[in-house]
Amino acid sequence: MDPLDALNEIAYLLERERSSRYKSKAFRTAAVTIADLDDATRRDPGLRRRKGIGDSTFAVISQALEGRVPDYLADLRDKTEAAAGSALRGMLKGDLHSHSEWSDGLTPIDLMADAARRLGHEYLALTDHSPRLRVANGLSPERLREQIAQVGGFSGDGFTLLTGIEVDILDEGALDQEDALLDELDVVVASAHSQLRMDKGPMTRRLLAAVSNARVDVLGHVTGRLVEGARGTRPPSTFDARAVFDAAAAHGVAVEINSRPERQDPPDDLIAVALDAGCLFSIDSDAHAPGQLSLIDYGAARAEQAGVPPERIVTTWPLDRLREWLGRAR
Repeated sequence: MDPLDALNEIAYLLERERSSRYKSKAFRTAAVTIADLDDATRRDPGLRRRKGIGDSTFAVISQALEGRVPDYLADLRDKTEAAAGSALRGMLKGDLHSHSEWSDGLTPIDLMADAARRLGHEYLALTDHSPRLRVANGLSPERLREQIAQVGGFSGDGFTLLTGIEVDILDEGALDQEDALLDELDVVVASAHSQLRMDKGPMTRRLLAAVSNARVDVLGHVTGRLVEGARGTRPPSTFDARAVFDAAAAHGVAVEINSRPERQDPPDDLIAVALDAGCLFSIDSDAHAPGQLSLIDYGAARAEQAGVPPERIVTTWPLDRLREWLGRAR
């Protein structure tokens, strides 16, 4: 097995299982370190002394050069839980929610785009965070403009990287970015990240304002709940779901089915409410690393189990139809 492929696959699988960012980064760093080396140099025990090569990565390189699947990779492959078997997964054409190292993602844009291509995506929206999320290195208007100017360079070969943002919904329902700048973007995902325990009335008004905003395309992880994972658990926000989803349907805003296992948002009962309200849906990975793009397996499985019709899922649509919806009259 090629050691470069082994290192990158390990990083990808570690990202998919949401392991420590330092683990996946170590394997990606090792891959960069050996990328331009010939096999003789890669076999040299002195490689272990190079910056970026540790005991685990050196073992992977050595075992791959022996012509076998490294033990570390074999164990990860065995542990990887596939949500395969969902017919809906095969219908998905892309993903409207992803992050890069421009905000709180782990890798540069090019690695996210390359991973999306390998998954067979027709499109991916790059939706880094907005300014108020300083903890997530949210993009100022100046930095977002700089990013927009670069995004077009990552499209090609039947794949399109869409400009976008995950814009924070402020406490009163306004959006955390300049209106004129939001107008320039292909995709606007609006999500609440703070004050998630506010009373039902104010939270309902906050979300109603967001889905009624003509610039919003997708309502992200609507309850903000966490059901597992390193960050612990968090109860869902309380709001009048029927009122919010009725407004989303009226304005053509898609309700995100967030595929991250720690979120599983919306809960099943709210997916049913959104279905009854006539909402569109967007199955998104909310990926912060290349390996996490494949988390849409889980979102597809949940949507299929909930009985969401594929034609109401905007991420099953080809790019031309998606662009028509993104450019809709609000």
